Amino acid sequence: MRRTILKAGGTLLLSVLAPLPARAAQILAVRVWPADDYTRVTLENDSSLKATHFIVKDPDRLVVDIEGLELNPTLKSLVAKIQSNDPYIKQVRVGQNRPNVVRLVFDLKEEVTPQVFTLAPAGNYKHRLIFDLYPVKAVDPIAAMIEKGNWSDEAGKATQPAAGAARDGTPTVGGAPAPSTPGADVAQAQKADGKADGKPDGKPDARADARTAIKPEDRFEARSEAKAGAGQKMVRMLTIALDPGHGGEDPGASGSNGSHEKDIVLAIAKRLKSRIEEHPNMRVMLTRDADYFVPLGTRVEKARKVQADLFVSIHADAFVEPTARGSSVFVLSEKGASSSAARWLANKENLADTIGGVNVKSHDKQLASVLFDLSTTAQINDSLKLGKAVLGEIGGINRLHRGAVEQAGFAVLKAPDIPSILVETAFISNPEEEAKLLDNAYQDQLADAIVKGIRRYFAKNPPLSKNRLT
Repeated sequence: MRRTILKAGGTLLLSVLAPLPARAAQILAVRVWPADDYTRVTLENDSSLKATHFIVKDPDRLVVDIEGLELNPTLKSLVAKIQSNDPYIKQVRVGQNRPNVVRLVFDLKEEVTPQVFTLAPAGNYKHRLIFDLYPVKAVDPIAAMIEKGNWSDEAGKATQPAAGAARDGTPTVGGAPAPSTPGADVAQAQKADGKADGKPDGKPDARADARTAIKPEDRFEARSEAKAGAGQKMVRMLTIALDPGHGGEDPGASGSNGSHEKDIVLAIAKRLKSRIEEHPNMRVMLTRDADYFVPLGTRVEKARKVQADLFVSIHADAFVEPTARGSSVFVLSEKGASSSAARWLANKENLADTIGGVNVKSHDKQLASVLFDLSTTAQINDSLKLGKAVLGEIGGINRLHRGAVEQAGFAVLKAPDIPSILVETAFISNPEEEAKLLDNAYQDQLADAIVKGIRRYFAKNPPLSKNRLT
């Protein structure tokens, strides 16, 4: 009997000490974010996953093997989430390749450069496995502006004269005639009178007299930068970079009625874009034009690639107390935040890369440091002037959270050569202001106010010469 007891005890001990079979990770959600820039596929799971991948040619496919995973209905649902208009993925196939290994095969529409990486839990997210599919030839922001008709109102017309010349011989860009400006009108009048050099002959100039009657915000003009042919002057377009905050994996702040900051600010940015482009010598580049995530440094890089004259980042503020309300404008600070609230907000907004998800291995931290070091006093001073002009106009349609432009270390404002502001349109965390932010009429008012502020800034601070001509 003693022997039986000892034997039973030994069996029990062995069963306790024996390693238990590893529990397969559970896929909690799958998300797909298609965009012209890149397509992102996200697998959210309850533990960190290990994945290997390789490319197969003819036809192009991306193959991903994920270890420690068993196929489940949530993962299978990825197949139905691929949209027909996805720029880079035709379809995806999902299967159990071998025990504890799931294989994903992405059939591609073109050759891509994939980035596969994991993200630790952040915000409301658990562990994430990310597949970013970038085109081998990166999207050129200027080419994208031309293709989407953002170069001028004429760009989308079916019949265009040859590039470089309009039907009347005026200079063109991308086949579209260079738009006129108040400055261009004066130059044409001088040319017609045989005074292309702009020197007065002592006679009154009717056009010049008419110009003095123009409102201050309408008086700015793009400076003439070069001569073409027999004294004809070419006028530079002004490019405004609009940056709708957050996007994709990063929803930003949320309102009590379930609205998301990323959706509201994109809608406002699109309205603002339309308002700006009503002016013939101004065009817009959106850092994102759909619901996808753009890293903070990439937003700055896009603005610099198109040689933007201004950078305007649009957000909808949130605070722990729902009573907080009002609009604000922020610029970069060299010497620390202008208030504890500004510092808190900058720290929160700078978490976008953590929430949205950036591949740390490919993220150029040195570039971010250089951008900060190159941020000049002149850029910040110009940003303050722009911020003051915009804040003054917004104050006419909404209560201001603070009566002056604030400063803090916002990463998205660190373009060293572009006046940059961040507009907090209202507090989405305040139910009353959330309702206003969702109202089309209020969005129109915001867009109009920001445009007036931009034009008022240019009226007092004519844009500097650049190499970009029209």
